[in-house]
Amino acid sequence: MSLAVRVVPCLDVDAGRVVKGVRFAGLRDAGDPVELARQYGDDGADELVFLDVTASTDERATTYDVVARTAEQVFVPLTVGGGVRAVRDVDRLLRAGADKVGVNTAAVARPRLVAEIADRFGAQVLVLSVDARRCPPGTPDGERTASGFEVTTHGGRRGTGVDAVAWAAEAARLGAGEVLLNSVDADGTTGGFDLELLRAVRAEVGVPVIASGGAGRLEDFAPAVDAGADAVLAASVFHFGVLRVGQVKDALAAAGHPVRRAGAAVHAGEVPGVRGTADLGPVPPA
Repeated sequence: MSLAVRVVPCLDVDAGRVVKGVRFAGLRDAGDPVELARQYGDDGADELVFLDVTASTDERATTYDVVARTAEQVFVPLTVGGGVRAVRDVDRLLRAGADKVGVNTAAVARPRLVAEIADRFGAQVLVLSVDARRCPPGTPDGERTASGFEVTTHGGRRGTGVDAVAWAAEAARLGAGEVLLNSVDADGTTGGFDLELLRAVRAEVGVPVIASGGAGRLEDFAPAVDAGADAVLAASVFHFGVLRVGQVKDALAAAGHPVRRAGAAVHAGEVPGVRGTADLGPVPPA
């Protein structure tokens, strides 16, 4: 039996509020993260992603508080990312109530971090977040990336010269359990997912891929799944009431893709998560 396609609202959190912009710029307020998370849980979201878009301090007190308050009230898996630099950060987020933790910038700088997290907590906890942008042939970055897609860091603001497809494959080999693949070019534009990017990564990795960046219409979601996505993520269309989670699931089902309805039983293996901290053991050293 095919696993259900997951529909995942994403909440970009800055200073305790949900914000959204276009290509990581022009952020505008979208509401209280706990209230939005509760709404999406009631609407049948399969998971939620929280991303701290500034990660302004090492302590990240606001994110921990938001995660803890959400975990108390919303009973769908939570993935939290932004500013994760060490195994200790993952441990703290899991203890606050996260089920999975996303890594991006720190892992690009030190790929061994992926293996360290996977070895400590298991691959099912680790989501590699890849902010990829196009590098046209003939440009300096394009000459360095065989796939034509470059990894960016620091919220999409810095190029790295690292090939995005090759990096996703390498991180999966090191132990990443999922790849959250975000198109920087499409982010916030509501012009549709980058299907070429999805196909390129799907061809090289065997772990689940979450499509992110560009959702604007109901017609955008099924093609992303056809291109290889195991889950579809959206932000602004949900935050500002353009679409509802149930509508997206209806559109996916109409296109022949299995979805999980609100209140339906979760089949083993469909949504990995580690809610609860009884087995986390002592806090590891930083």
